[in-house]
Amino acid sequence: MTIRTTALTALAAALALAACSPKEEAAQTGNASAAADGKSVKLLNVSYDVARDFYKEYNPLFIKAYQAKHNGAEIDIQQSHGGSSKQALSVANGLAADVVTMNQTSDIEMLQQKGLVKNDWTQRLPDNAVPFTSTTVFLVRKGNPKQIKDWNDLTRDGVQIVLANPKTTGNGRYAFLGAYGYGLKVNNGDEAKTNDFVAAFLKNAPVFENGGRAATTTFSQRNIGDVLVTFENEANHVSKKLTQGQFEIVYPSYTILSESPVAVVDSVADKKGTQEAAKEYLEYLWSEPAQELAAKLYLRPRNADVLAKHQADFPAIETFTPNEKFGTWDEIMKKYFADGGLFDQLSAKK
Repeated sequence: MTIRTTALTALAAALALAACSPKEEAAQTGNASAAADGKSVKLLNVSYDVARDFYKEYNPLFIKAYQAKHNGAEIDIQQSHGGSSKQALSVANGLAADVVTMNQTSDIEMLQQKGLVKNDWTQRLPDNAVPFTSTTVFLVRKGNPKQIKDWNDLTRDGVQIVLANPKTTGNGRYAFLGAYGYGLKVNNGDEAKTNDFVAAFLKNAPVFENGGRAATTTFSQRNIGDVLVTFENEANHVSKKLTQGQFEIVYPSYTILSESPVAVVDSVADKKGTQEAAKEYLEYLWSEPAQELAAKLYLRPRNADVLAKHQADFPAIETFTPNEKFGTWDEIMKKYFADGGLFDQLSAKK
């Protein structure tokens, strides 16, 4: 009993530290003087919820490389994390981000449409500006007591699932689209049958959390639910970093590939004079040290050699991309996640 209490206390502390609010993480004032003296630079990276662990370790790596390249010039990186789309809206409404590192292309496309990010943002960096990928998996409790093996098991009576809100988070949207894509496959493209399947899936989620890390906290710290539907890197973070021996990862037979696009917020960087530093900050994501860090934190690196080196950590699975299955992100957002869209319609059947 003492060992379990100690472990839970440690987990609670770790999650509480990780879940600090964007306001606590990012000083939103005083950024206008970022490069005023030509020597010191301050960058604000506005990012999605579960990326905080990666950037917490990435920033010191980049700062060291940047200072070596620029004769010890001072550079400070501040972070803001939350649901991906909420973060993008914050930037659209004036949060002075130099860069955005999201988990959904549509969030950056929205900033592009508002004139904050230039139209060629996907061509400025390798791999269409996506330095690493992930996929949606299931985290279950030790021993897998409900015998969860695939998406269809998440629709059974008596199975409670935990996931982030698909209306406001990329994590939740990928979970919804993962379930929908699986439903289309097993139902031979029959949308009516797939709608029934996904409605049953949503019915087993009593609440939708406001972010991927909030969903993790609910499942792992508050001990609510039988299954956490989340990104592969987040599932590994919980089962191998925060706890040991309490959870297991289940890989579905067919699941969705998630991409984490990045971009300079040109309107802000140009005004602050941080364009070059912001560009270097993102370019370094493709460096070998950064790709190794991604693999270490269970993000699938783009560097083929690094991926091969860590292949044991990344099981070969059959995946699909949102665009090949559902169209452009603009089409996806309108059909599935706009007010009154398919997500709202199917959720109403809960």
